[in-house]
Amino acid sequence: MLHYKRILLKLSGESLAGEEGYGIDARVVDRYAAEVKNALSLGAEVALVIGGGNIFRGLSSAAADMDRVQADHMGMLATVINSLAFQDALERKGVFTRLMSAIKMEQVAEPFIRRRAIRHLEKGRVVIFGAGTGNPYFTTDTAASLRAVEIEADVIVKGTRVDGVFSSDPEKNPEAEMYKNISYNDVLKNNLRVMDLTAITLCRENLLPIVVMNMNVEGNFVRLLSGESVGTLVNQGGR
Repeated sequence: MLHYKRILLKLSGESLAGEEGYGIDARVVDRYAAEVKNALSLGAEVALVIGGGNIFRGLSSAAADMDRVQADHMGMLATVINSLAFQDALERKGVFTRLMSAIKMEQVAEPFIRRRAIRHLEKGRVVIFGAGTGNPYFTTDTAASLRAVEIEADVIVKGTRVDGVFSSDPEKNPEAEMYKNISYNDVLKNNLRVMDLTAITLCRENLLPIVVMNMNVEGNFVRLLSGESVGTLVNQGGR
């Protein structure tokens, strides 16, 4: 029995870059695709939102002198590149997929239509949401929250390179405390940067739980869906 049936998995663009820090590491994408396939074998329905920071980030130094709207549109297109790479990795493993874009590009992706996305999930297809919300000034975290609410997901799983949510950056502070459970309000009050303000608020208003976990630990995703205690749960009650 799955603890979560319908999941939106949020991955950063940087996570696809592996140790290089930029571009796409095919080995990392293949490993993540294997995790998703294993989840499907248990009966889970999986949707994905992938960032574009490994290719272009609208708020980066490279975009410092650019028009913000122009830079954000470049970032949205970067998410589509990552989505295509992940789609290819999944399909090479025999997984049926659909890529849906918030920006019209019929040659490579379907337009986002909520009912169609839900139907794809019900048929066992992995749905990848590209191009963010289609609007500037909104992050892919916010896009993930919005799409998760729209498809009536049971949870957002944010796959990271750390084990969960900590009191401070565990890569800089070895004494940082990891929370097993924390409330939306405490995340906002302590500025813990689980997701951006808009994304957290949207989850809070819709009582959509968030799990932050280490996607680089093999089997973590399946263990989480099976009900094991993995990562940090962010919800209304907290600790």
